[in-house]
Order: sequence, then structure tokens, then C-alpha cells
Amino acid sequence: MSAVAEAMRPQYPFRVRHADVWRIALPACIAFITEPLAGLVDMTVIGRLGDASLLGGVVLGALVFNIILSLAYFLRIGTAGLTAQAIGARDPADGLLHAVRALLVGGLIGIGMIVLAVPLLMLSGWLLAPGDGVREALADYFYIRVWGAPFSLINFALLGWFYGRAEATTGMILQFIIHGINIAGSIVLVQGLGLGVEGAALGTVLGQIGASIIGLMLMLGHYGGLGQIVDRVRLGELFQRVALKRMFGLSRDLMIRSIALQATYAYFAAQGSRMGDIELAANAILLNLLFIIGFFMDGIAQAAEQLSGKALGANWQPAFEEAYRLSMIWGLIIAIVMGFGWYFFGPYIISLMTTRAPVQAYAVQFLGLAALCSLTFMPAFVFDGILVGTTQNVVMRNGMIASLVVFVGVAWLAQPLYGNTGLWLALHAWFIARGIIYWWALRRIRSRMFAQ
Repeated sequence: MSAVAEAMRPQYPFRVRHADVWRIALPACIAFITEPLAGLVDMTVIGRLGDASLLGGVVLGALVFNIILSLAYFLRIGTAGLTAQAIGARDPADGLLHAVRALLVGGLIGIGMIVLAVPLLMLSGWLLAPGDGVREALADYFYIRVWGAPFSLINFALLGWFYGRAEATTGMILQFIIHGINIAGSIVLVQGLGLGVEGAALGTVLGQIGASIIGLMLMLGHYGGLGQIVDRVRLGELFQRVALKRMFGLSRDLMIRSIALQATYAYFAAQGSRMGDIELAANAILLNLLFIIGFFMDGIAQAAEQLSGKALGANWQPAFEEAYRLSMIWGLIIAIVMGFGWYFFGPYIISLMTTRAPVQAYAVQFLGLAALCSLTFMPAFVFDGILVGTTQNVVMRNGMIASLVVFVGVAWLAQPLYGNTGLWLALHAWFIARGIIYWWALRRIRSRMFAQ
């Protein structure tokens, strides 16, 4: 944008209140918490079949798709940020062009995954090196689940559009549909019809299809039907070079960020595995408890994302500052409450998650250090939301890469000296580094984001 155009940007004042934060955060928190339930049900219904190979195939299959789809998560967070800015700028089309571009890209990537299913499965088998029984179950799961890829990515785009428009309740309902159909389908198809691994995969596919159909119907209803959308979308605008360049630049940077994020957790798990089975299992339990707290924090980040993006689109810095302040306040409150709850109730939760006494004892030994993560990771989560909303993708990419270097460096130095304590200290260093880097970057650029 030229300096003249920037200076001519209109301003649309609005206030950000505590209620505005929770109007988005609460439905988002509830929706995010439901995500692990579907995977838990899949594991349970397959586990009750009594064949460890089948369970291993489902676990690895879900892992493969989680990794692949996480690389396309830019369709959700990128669309949310761009849509929020469009809403703030009083775009009469409510970010329609951003949504349509994301839907087209998501559909094409999903179709590409179907076409490349065989080499993708071969690569996954080579990297994971499962045994023969698990490999066969993985293939059965993969070749069914891959048909849901286009719908999963379409749902990413739809959820980004709904959350970007601050329709968090609609986003929550769509996620309920995804996981509700998945859970019911898996129970019926596996336990009722005896379809085994294929039934678990099909249940997931049906959930994605159902949510995408309903989401698209809601979107069509918002604009008055398909004809109205066709009339509003001009091919010249849809494929405008500057807009496409921005979209793909955003996608590239967010994909690199996702790779760096996954690499950190993979390194953490790998180092725990090298220390032994007990250490690996205990760290996995503690890390999963951290992820549960992360689902609550994601709700605050979602609110920060929409409100800061709307403020940028409205060119109204006071609203941005209010969104920044209130998100940090509520993030800190949630972090303190959840951290204390994790610490005091952790031993009871750990005993429910595993019956092995050595694993229980080892996890409790590191419970305090792990629970502190609720405080050290809070700023990074909130800053993630603000940076997504304001589409500061380069800052997010560089900050994640730099913090990954910090994590590996601290782990390389501290783990040989302090063992598992050093590994958890490295994780703290990673969270703190992300928070500091993002804070410093926002301090430098925030005044330039708003034209006076």
C-alpha cells in the first residue's frame, strides 16, 4: 500500500470490552476442548477389538493426517485474520473474496492429497517404520481417511471465515458437528457394523463432510444464495495479483511456522524417548495436560485474533490497545487458575491416565516444573492471536524459527547436565523466547500499522 493510500485510510472507531473478549473466547474454548474427544473415542472403539496392530494403525494414521493437515492450517488462521480486517474496514462483502480464495485452495490441496495418496502413504510408512500388522491397518485407515481431506481443508477455510467475523458460536457448532458425527459414526461403524479400522476412518470423513455441507449452506444463506455470491465475486478481483501474492506469502510463512512448531514437540518427544520408556510416558502425560490448558488459552487467542484484526481493518489503534490489554489480563488469569489446578489435582489425573506406578511417580516428580508452563506459555499464545489477526506472518515465522533455535540450544546444553529437568527447562525457554520476540516485534511495528 502506498504512503498516500495509507494516509487516506478511513477510521472506524469502536470499543473493546471484557464482554467482547468472552463472546468469542467462551464458544471457542468449548469447541477446542471437544477436539481430543473424537480421537479418544476412535482409540477406545478400536482398542476394544483386542488387536494391538489395529490400534497402532489408527494412532499412526491419525498422527499422519494431523501432521499433513497442520501444514495447511494457514487456511484457517490466515482466513480469520484477513476476514477480521475486512470486517473492521467495513467491507460490504464481509471478507467474501478471502473466503472464496481459501475454499478454492483448500479444495485443490485436498484433491491433490487424494491423487498423491499412494506416495504419501509410502513416505509415511518409510518414516514411521511400523510392523507388518500395523502397516496393514495404517493403509486401511489412510485410504479411507484421505477422501475427507478436501472437506477438512474446506472446513478450515469456513471456520476461519466464521471466527474472523466474530461468529464464534457458529464456529463452535460446526466443530461440534465435526466431532459429534465422528464419535457417533465410529461407534456405530466399528462396534455396530464391525467395520474395524475402516469404520473409524469413515466416521472421521463423515464428520468433515457433514460440517462442510452445513457450513457452506450457512455461508450461502448469509449472502442470499449462490447467485448472489457469483454476482459479488469478480474473477478479476478473485485472482488479483497483489491479493494472491499476499495470500500465498501469508500461507508460506504460516506453513513454515507450523513446521517449526511441530519440530519442537517432535524433538521434545524424541529426547524423552531416548531417556527411556518411563520418561517418555511421563512426559507424554504431562504434555497432554499442557495441551488441555492450551485449548482454554486458544479461546483467548481467538478473541485477540478477531479483535486486533478488526482494529487494524478499522484503522483504530485505541481498540487494538484495548484488545491487547484485555487479552493479556484474561490470559494471565486463566494461566494462574489452570496452573494451580494442574499442580494440585495433577497427581489424581495422572493416576487416572496410567496405572503404572513408576510412570506415576516420575510424572509427579516433574509436575511442578510442567505446571509452570501455564504461565510461561501464556504470552506466546496471546501474541499468536494478535499476530494472526494483524497478519504479521513474517514476525510469526521468524519468531518461531528463532525460538526453535533457542529451544534446541538450551536442550543441548541443559539436558546432558540435568536430564529431564533440562528438557523441561528448554521447553520453558522456548515459550519465553517466543513471548519476548513477539513483544519486541509488536512494540516496533504497532505504531506503523495505523494511519493517523
